[in-house]
Amino acid sequence: MTKDANTMPLSRILRTDDINDEDGEISATEAEKGAIAALLDLKALDHLTFTYHLRQGGSGRLHLGGRLKARVVQTCVVTLDPVQADLDIPVEAEFWPQELIDGLEKSTETHDGAFDWPEPIKDGKIDLGPLIYETLAMSLDPYPKREGASFDWSQGAEGAPAGISPFATLEALRRR
Repeated sequence: MTKDANTMPLSRILRTDDINDEDGEISATEAEKGAIAALLDLKALDHLTFTYHLRQGGSGRLHLGGRLKARVVQTCVVTLDPVQADLDIPVEAEFWPQELIDGLEKSTETHDGAFDWPEPIKDGKIDLGPLIYETLAMSLDPYPKREGASFDWSQGAEGAPAGISPFATLEALRRR
């Protein structure tokens, strides 16, 4: 979540001083869903909610556990038809004061990369909007396909016999 909250399509800022042991729910507005759909090249984003539980940890850290639920409509990569998907994604995140993250950065040489980097607490605030957006973006099917749709590679180019590899077909087209 390195982007500035002003450039993100969704922002929900919470003051860390107000958080003790808190449950909450965030629902995206129609305008936010439209902006997110446009950024993620979705045909539609019909539903987007995030339920969460925040709890205090030691040294000013916060732990977040939650669920993102969304109904998205993507474009089939084969037929270009709409493909609807219902997402239900568990989310876990840590928010740390910046000075603790700075200390962690100094010790990254001993870090093996299997660790989810904590999100910074900036000026006593956290923003859950970028976390929601990025979780949704990472959970989308990169190649959505309508049920039953298939792409037949044996179609070949016009005039090319069926069953020839796509590379041979391309070579035949290049020679024309």
